Amino acid sequence: MHFKLNSLFAIGLCAVTLPTIAKPTQVETREPEATTAITQKQLVTGEKYMVAAANPYASKAGQQILAKGGSAVDAAIATQLVLTLVEPQSSGIGGGTFMMYYNKANNKLTSFDGRETAPANADETLFLDKHGKAVKWIEAVVGGRSVGVPGILHAFANAHKQYGTLPWQALFKPAIELAEQGFEVSPRLHGLLARQLNPGVLSMPVINEYFYPNGKLIEAGTIKKNQPLADLYKDIAKQGIDAFYKGDNAKQMVNAVQHSKIAPGKLSVQDLAEYESKERDAVCIEYRAYNVCSMAPPSSGGVAVLQMLGLLEHKDMSALKPNGEKAIHYFSQASRIAFADRNMYMGDPDFTQVPTKELLNKDYIASRAKLITEQDTKAVAGNPVSYLSYAMDDSYELPSTSHVSIVDSKGNAVSMTSSIEMAFGSTVMVNGFILNNQLTDFSLSPRKNGKLVANRVEAGKRPRSSMSPVMVFNKDGSLRLVVGSPGGSRIIDYVAQVVVGVIDWNLTAQEAINLPRTTNRNDYTSLEKGTDLEAIAPGLTKRGHNVRVIDLNSGLHAVEVKNNTLFGGADPRREGVAVSDLTEKNATIKF
Repeated sequence: MHFKLNSLFAIGLCAVTLPTIAKPTQVETREPEATTAITQKQLVTGEKYMVAAANPYASKAGQQILAKGGSAVDAAIATQLVLTLVEPQSSGIGGGTFMMYYNKANNKLTSFDGRETAPANADETLFLDKHGKAVKWIEAVVGGRSVGVPGILHAFANAHKQYGTLPWQALFKPAIELAEQGFEVSPRLHGLLARQLNPGVLSMPVINEYFYPNGKLIEAGTIKKNQPLADLYKDIAKQGIDAFYKGDNAKQMVNAVQHSKIAPGKLSVQDLAEYESKERDAVCIEYRAYNVCSMAPPSSGGVAVLQMLGLLEHKDMSALKPNGEKAIHYFSQASRIAFADRNMYMGDPDFTQVPTKELLNKDYIASRAKLITEQDTKAVAGNPVSYLSYAMDDSYELPSTSHVSIVDSKGNAVSMTSSIEMAFGSTVMVNGFILNNQLTDFSLSPRKNGKLVANRVEAGKRPRSSMSPVMVFNKDGSLRLVVGSPGGSRIIDYVAQVVVGVIDWNLTAQEAINLPRTTNRNDYTSLEKGTDLEAIAPGLTKRGHNVRVIDLNSGLHAVEVKNNTLFGGADPRREGVAVSDLTEKNATIKF
């Protein structure tokens, strides 16, 4: 399930100053993972290894594993186990992941799909009311009905068996110690709880007791312990993932879902016991002198990011001012086209015929690139194949996600995006971790205008995702960039913008991450509130854009490889950091 990187060109598939950013004061509807603070980040250098993750505790755990000679896969696992504890609103063992892995010695790239699946008893009526209409999104996301079978630990076991170097049990040590000794609650975690963005946190008993002990919201700086999670980690460390997918923990998950106070769900013990992660080929496209690779479906993001880049290759982006009016205009038009195709054709390839190769075909992209004009125009889905006819999707992909970028001492790399979907997921909490609400990534409506939606709910199916872990390679096959981001469906634009920044505008990874964000999901052109992009709003409006100036909360983390040196970047919009072999091992955790 992997292939030589240097063959992909033939295949065709497969300290920095931050611009002025004011603290946002409003959050767009259905975007609950908001920016809580802006903190300037500096480019971090390394000689041997690097990890960039969404929380200092998590980055430090990855650093500890790499310092012991662990592989990039080992470090990714240890990092995510800590993220489950310290960044519970975004990702965790109750959710899923897309992990890309590059093996330098063999010059091979592969990926692990740990995406959640729909329970065996779920069908296309899951999110329909008694009248056969889709329920309101807030009614869909909270409670047991939205919980898919968690896939992240199965993917970890699969990847570790092939590419781990340290013992499985050793990877749990940092997280167990932190859960037992306590971690400092970050301002971000406190701030998101204070905003009461997910009503389930207040109304679901177990999660409410955890975050509101004695009825009072935990404050930033509080030392928080999680013994139930530590105990579960000890069991998984000793017994393997059967301790999660079978036995007492599985029974408790099923009981919590089926007897949820809000919207009981269909998860069963059999669903958990039969879950399988999948190793898949990556998809790649040539962009300028580079080879850019990402996840195959059910990631819609991987294909959409690559399609955007293919479209932009028909414009001389390097000749344009970074984030200038014309650059943003072309970027938004490429995004419109990619989103139109994504919303029509993307789904689980094991259930739905997804025309991945056709969407990334050079001739098809060239024909679509002709649609990019000097005026803003809404895009319609193309026709890469004549025999597919689907309805447009109406799923909600919310931005509570996390990304980890790692390069180890042997030059191997991981680009991993993980998620529990909405901030604090379904709010169903078991044994110290939160279960996902990823089933809302399916289209809530199975049919539209008499046509089936490709991304409708079906038993055992993986919902479409916009998670877009990316790796960029030089023409000789050597690694150039590892990057990814949270952000719901906006992930696609966040990641593509950084790739353009590094390749076309010759920015460092940190400079590209610092760029004010922009997105267009074939709806409106959003410009990041409080940034220099506000100045180009009038010009874009004259070009026909419907411009909205809003908070755009990316969480980009990247590792750049240049001249045999590693450079790490972390998003100023969140609390993540990059650390390397040159970073002080015993440095105090700072938010």
